[in-house]
Amino acid sequence: MVNFTRRSTLGLAGAAAGSLILPRFSFAQGAKRPSITIAVQKITNNNTLDIWNEQSNVGERVFFPNLWEGLILRDWMGNQGPLPGLATEWKRIDDKTLELKLRKGVKFHNGDELTAEDVVFSFSAQRLFGTTQPAGGKTIFADDNKPVTAKELPAAIPGIGRRLWPALAGVEAVDKYTVRFHNATPDVTLEGRLYAFGSQIANRRAWDEAKTYVDWARKPVTTGAYMVGEYKPDVSLTLVAFDEYWGGRPPLAQIRFVEVPEVASRVNGLLSGEYDFACDLPPDQIATVKAAKGFEVQGSTINNHRISVFNTQNPILANPLMRRAMTHSIDRQAIVEALWAGQTKIPAGLQFPFYGPMFVEGWKVPEFNAKLAQDLIKQAGYKGDVIPFRLLNNYYTNQTSNGQIMVEMWKQVGLNVQIEMKENWGQIHDPAGVKGVRDWSASAAFSDPVSSIVAQFGPNGEVQQKKDWTNTEANQMASILETSTDAAARKKAFARMLEICEREDPVYQVLHQNAVFTGMKSSLKWKAAPAFAMDFRSSNWAI
Repeated sequence: MVNFTRRSTLGLAGAAAGSLILPRFSFAQGAKRPSITIAVQKITNNNTLDIWNEQSNVGERVFFPNLWEGLILRDWMGNQGPLPGLATEWKRIDDKTLELKLRKGVKFHNGDELTAEDVVFSFSAQRLFGTTQPAGGKTIFADDNKPVTAKELPAAIPGIGRRLWPALAGVEAVDKYTVRFHNATPDVTLEGRLYAFGSQIANRRAWDEAKTYVDWARKPVTTGAYMVGEYKPDVSLTLVAFDEYWGGRPPLAQIRFVEVPEVASRVNGLLSGEYDFACDLPPDQIATVKAAKGFEVQGSTINNHRISVFNTQNPILANPLMRRAMTHSIDRQAIVEALWAGQTKIPAGLQFPFYGPMFVEGWKVPEFNAKLAQDLIKQAGYKGDVIPFRLLNNYYTNQTSNGQIMVEMWKQVGLNVQIEMKENWGQIHDPAGVKGVRDWSASAAFSDPVSSIVAQFGPNGEVQQKKDWTNTEANQMASILETSTDAAARKKAFARMLEICEREDPVYQVLHQNAVFTGMKSSLKWKAAPAFAMDFRSSNWAI
């Protein structure tokens, strides 16, 4: 397999980059283009801007499509399908191999031209996989990949890399502008994986020159329309225009995301003119914003479902009858009406209509049936012991209210669930103490169940990596979904995995489809995407 070596013209490239960065930055700041401020609940959870370290809803908002880009782009403003990006075309060589032609003349933020070398690096052991091997079906734990130097990857990243690319054996640089992805097993979803969250391309030289991983991860050099100007963890992120962007001159001088955890503060700041956008508005605030002159609210349901996750190390929840009882105790429609004013819906389990032929017709979430729940609790021999519910304060829209409602619903059938408020995700996942239930959300990054139920609940899903739950047969079904080229066999495996994960040995319960609402100044000519992402490229500004 061919790997490009470090550029022989590194010195010249570095000099060129140095001569370009400062004028470009000052031009972006000084040009007669508007700058905007966006109030968000959270910027990132891990205080980095690394797509692999920050796999989150809040990360999607600040990363895409303005900062990070992949070989294939996601159609954020459309059907969420594939579009040419840093690659102009691609073709299958066989069931294991995909070849792509790179777009010529694409510049990174440091002035380097994008070449196959950067693509090879972006999917290398050094950048992503560590010592893991291309063999699906084995759970990779963070404890097995702890860094020993400041430049090595954080412990979780190799496992996250194998979550999306379980069998990627390597990327070959065929020539300067051609790459081939080689998989160890057949995979019908290679194209989808290339526009999923994580497969975006980083600059090789910037990584080599960074003294530590954190130095690199807080100011990654990418190809997007905007580049990192300043990042203050837990405070703000400022992106500035990159005027050599291959897609055309960006319409904004800068985009500033500011962290404003409280909904009321985001709304008040929007209405006072402090912010141009306020994200993650609950439905009960929509009328307030719309009633103010010069403001509007945009939003819709997205390819993301709000769910609860069970921990089977808890001795009470180790019994699947208890988890089944909990899923039948929840009146989802009441939650949708009370907290969402009917502006979202209860989906057909953990699947999405854009799956097309892979969508399992007729599937439903467990019915709300208090009598059945009580019968299951009796069969389980439950004695009323406490089941802890680790809860964040409105990381998700309406999260606290939703948690309180569910606790009351569980109480009505005889379940003693008690909320434990936590400050961050580290505390949610802390193995110390007794776990029970936690909140989460599940997205589909592309139009196949591999991108959702397998990525989140398969062998290398977060749930199994965090040791919340595992199921041998479900993992076998995940393997079929990842490696089979038989459409009928794949759909059968998906249906069986749904049955295991939602009914027989529940690992999660789907509550409702997620919806995103953003308040904004009406004078700004911009459209919201059906996603967490916010598109500020020229095609979606002053439209």
